[in-house]
Amino acid sequence: MLEASHQLRCVGCGAVIPPDTVEKDFRCVDCGELLEVEYPSWSEAGAPFSSPRRMPNPGALRWLWQERLQSRLPIDQSGVWRFRELLPILLHPEQAVTLREGNTPLYRLLQSAEELGLEQLYAKHQGMNPTGSFKDTGMTAALSQAREQGFQWVACASTGNTSAAMAAYAARARMNSLVLLPEGKISWSKLSQAIDYGAVTCQLNTDFDGCVRVLAEVVRRAPVYLLNSVNPYRLEGQKTPALEIAEEFDWQVPDHVIVPGGNLANGSALGKGFLEMMHLGLTSKVPKITVVQAEGANPLYRSLLDHDGSEIHPVQANTRATAIRIGNPASWRKAARVIHQTGGYCEQVSEAEIALAKAEIGQEGIGCEPASAVTLGGLKKLVRRGKIHSAELVVLLLTGHTLKDSEYTIDFHREKLLTAEESAGLERELAEKRRATLSLDASADAVLRVLEAAIQA
Repeated sequence: MLEASHQLRCVGCGAVIPPDTVEKDFRCVDCGELLEVEYPSWSEAGAPFSSPRRMPNPGALRWLWQERLQSRLPIDQSGVWRFRELLPILLHPEQAVTLREGNTPLYRLLQSAEELGLEQLYAKHQGMNPTGSFKDTGMTAALSQAREQGFQWVACASTGNTSAAMAAYAARARMNSLVLLPEGKISWSKLSQAIDYGAVTCQLNTDFDGCVRVLAEVVRRAPVYLLNSVNPYRLEGQKTPALEIAEEFDWQVPDHVIVPGGNLANGSALGKGFLEMMHLGLTSKVPKITVVQAEGANPLYRSLLDHDGSEIHPVQANTRATAIRIGNPASWRKAARVIHQTGGYCEQVSEAEIALAKAEIGQEGIGCEPASAVTLGGLKKLVRRGKIHSAELVVLLLTGHTLKDSEYTIDFHREKLLTAEESAGLERELAEKRRATLSLDASADAVLRVLEAAIQA
């Protein structure tokens, strides 16, 4: 229905780069900025206004995507490649590397909505992907591109989730993977995934940004394909949850979509997806995209506050939400642009606010990793400030499964996670959410006394 052709455009100077001439670091040779994928036959910026456009039929696309839900073909069962007309990046899409990612659940958060006075609050849980995080949707796209180009090795620097996704998809494709991780600064649960999937895993004595610098040199000197989120094909896969969200609401998009902010590709990708849908006539508007960062890793928040997003100053990242412990995010310019284009916001939350929000999402029966919980923490602040109103439809993007960082959860409930200074002002709320395990005599009487106390509480 749409051409399987694309080009790359610099987000800085606007230069157009043919895919077969792109640099190994996926940056513009003229200005050093990142690139994004566009489609000359229908993208908004993909061709001069005087050029004829072959715009697809929105109704036909909606019907086709629904029909594929009944298909038994692996490519149709993927929540990314089901929408392949909007990411024609492969010459042979039927050969895409897939683990049937995407098609993740949209949960209604009834308890949180009631506490905040919101009529409609949902969570799109990307932690329900095959390796437990949203990274799978981007990895299927970018790694498929790497295999189509003939690469045998792929590599990434990671705070955990990227390495797990890359290693899994590389194993599925019978390719080799190299992972660089900041030593002692990621969850063992995530590290174990990369190892289990067969990656060559190196822990470097530096932070995430240091790993990125080392990897850039490795990629320049070896035949290795870069799979960090600077790779624009990653974002093509990561935009597809936007289509799933719109489809869930019968193509009436939410008023707000709130995402965690680490390396900042995810909010950028979702914004791209929503903007493309409106351009193609699939939807009539875009939601406000809001990015929430941890206070200890908040360079985008500071950039928008101090410079309206025109420049960014890296910070020394420090947060227990390891997935967003990034002080020099690569996709900051894309994220700032999407926030401006959609009329969204950027917020920051403290360590205690993250821990409390995570516990509240857990008590909805859903759960998430710490980085995901910044969305609920940020939502609370936006509601208090009158930026989000009771009748508006809000979707939180949960990026990782609760089992991604079980140590964090255990430490929270054992009161070992936060310092007294970090907990100040939220002591009562935090205490109400803790559920410590109890050591009892092996008797029914002992258990019944606990049960009675719980009933009366």
